[in-house]
Amino acid sequence: MTPIEKRQTLSSILREICDDPDPVVTVGEVVHRFGPRAFGALLFFFSAPNWLPLPPGSSTFLAIPLLVITPQIAVGIRSPWLPKFVDSRAMPRATFAKAFERIIPVLERVEKVSRPRLGFMFGPIGDRVIGLTCFLLAVVLSLPIFLGNMPPAAAIAAFGLSLVQRDGLLAVLGFLITGISAGLLIIGGHAALLIFRKASEALGMA
Repeated sequence: MTPIEKRQTLSSILREICDDPDPVVTVGEVVHRFGPRAFGALLFFFSAPNWLPLPPGSSTFLAIPLLVITPQIAVGIRSPWLPKFVDSRAMPRATFAKAFERIIPVLERVEKVSRPRLGFMFGPIGDRVIGLTCFLLAVVLSLPIFLGNMPPAAAIAAFGLSLVQRDGLLAVLGFLITGISAGLLIIGGHAALLIFRKASEALGMA
């Protein structure tokens, strides 16, 4: 996979999407804007807004494309493809413009210091590992877990930006955040199970 455009940064394309006069943004428009090989940009676009509070329904708009895109990366498909029912999904552009107003400045700072490095993290095997990891993270992201979507969203965004920039250090960061996400999920699962057992015991004794 290659960067979307050598002369145009991811942050500049995101600004164009936010500034478009059309009142709604569709998944298909995003895919078209980023180009046929922009898997990394799409991963970032559909994961980064999950860091912020969003209106109801936004998580579905964001999670479904990730569940479709990430398996394609995992199996080595070179150009993203989306079924029509996903391609036509739309949300108010103002909602995402408001979110990306806070994300783009951070992204611009990262772009200034990011550069191609640790190239062994990519290639036929590396890209597939990243795709599979992002698919598992997207599954977690789609679940209704209170505050549980932020770590996997951060990991997917790091992986996406690493693919755009070919920056292996960002990929390493993505794997580190994935490990943290898995740990938090395990701890949360055990805590929920313990609470359920205690509640069952209390009800049984009542």
